[in-house]
Amino acid sequence: MYSTELKIPENVKVEIEGKKVKVSGEKGELERNFAERGIKIDLVEGKIIISSESERKKFRALVGTIAAHIKNMIEGVTKGFTYRLRVVYSHFPITVKVEGDKVLIQNFLGERVPRVAKIVGKTQVKVEGSDLIVSGIDVEEVGQTAANIEQACRIVGYDRRKFMDSIYIVSKGE
Repeated sequence: MYSTELKIPENVKVEIEGKKVKVSGEKGELERNFAERGIKIDLVEGKIIISSESERKKFRALVGTIAAHIKNMIEGVTKGFTYRLRVVYSHFPITVKVEGDKVLIQNFLGERVPRVAKIVGKTQVKVEGSDLIVSGIDVEEVGQTAANIEQACRIVGYDRRKFMDSIYIVSKGE
């Protein structure tokens, strides 16, 4: 039998129903279903125990992956996640606006039609001068939103050494 345990911080509440884990803290609440065969998740005396009956490499990897996901959920509801992106241009001044669940990137390489990046989930995007701050409690939603913004400015058909205009992820942190 292979298992790992996670200590639950004092200001975090964890509920487990079968393979559904619900974590709530001061920043919000996250819920995720880990419907993996052969994996068992239990809550015992302020600790989360993730275990597998098998010692095989595949199941040990699954136990570690689920533990990492739950750690990210706990960190998200206590501290949150923030990605910082920077707008870089040398040819045409890029303007960035947030409208609803989309980020509009205007005048990119002089294009008349704005490029659009989707904001995933409950992620917030703020524009501060030439920086964009992407923040939220779910690390996957925050990371995907930052990647969507970066990918919307991908340059195709130009020499990347010369046309470095884009929006780049500068830092990831709390």
